Amino acid sequence: MSKVLTIQVPDDLEQRLILHASQLNISLETLVLTSLQQLVEQTDLDDEPEELILESLRTSLQQIREGKVHPIAELWNGIDV
Repeated sequence: MSKVLTIQVPDDLEQRLILHASQLNISLETLVLTSLQQLVEQTDLDDEPEELILESLRTSLQQIREGKVHPIAELWNGIDV
């Protein structure tokens, strides 16, 4: 399903987009849609994979079990030097 989306852009940006689309030999609409799709996919790729998050949590829990913890006050030692 497709939706109509209307956006307002400054004249100078519109001209730059039109020029870029022309250089790529694609329509302005295709350029905008492709750019938006890449932006969304890039944002998704920036998210840390669940496996890495879970492994980090496992490691942290293991360190707690082994007593490898420090009082939070120690985290600030030396910062104001």
